[in-house]
Amino acid sequence: MNTFENYKLNPMKKTILNFAFVMGLSIQSQAQAPLQIGENQLNVGIGTSSWGLPLYVGLDHGIHEDISVGGELSFRNYNYSSHDYKTKISIVGILANGNYHFNRILNLPSQWNLYAGLNAGFYLWNYSSNDGSSLTFSENQGTGIRIGTQLGVRYFINDTWGLHFEAGRGSTLSNGKLGATFKL
Repeated sequence: MNTFENYKLNPMKKTILNFAFVMGLSIQSQAQAPLQIGENQLNVGIGTSSWGLPLYVGLDHGIHEDISVGGELSFRNYNYSSHDYKTKISIVGILANGNYHFNRILNLPSQWNLYAGLNAGFYLWNYSSNDGSSLTFSENQGTGIRIGTQLGVRYFINDTWGLHFEAGRGSTLSNGKLGATFKL
């Protein structure tokens, strides 16, 4: 005989347990959803580029249930050598971005976050080579303002941590980014 067969909940206890279960799921769901108004998240990771391996750190801030704004700092070194010729390029990027999050209108599960947006930034390039030529940040044609777009997706492992992938056009991290997200 199964001991659970004899155990029955009265309707009031059953209602309370069901309510607690549903509330627990909705609280967890809210914590994993895209940024709420006033919330922040930190993004760190690596990018892909033909100009070296970029490292980046960024911060996003929720300003609307579907919109976030943020900033990002990136750095990369690129070294090239061919026979006796050697070149070294370093690039620092400072950019601002804005994203629209599609979760609500697409009714996506709470652990997913699909977004797209625009970015604008200033990139500082430093170039030097062993043939005696060098360009400072202000002399280099690569230095300047860039405007781009991005499309990204995040998957939240739990209420605080997630993984993200982003692709875009126009910035020096355009080829793609892969990293971790931490809700603050």
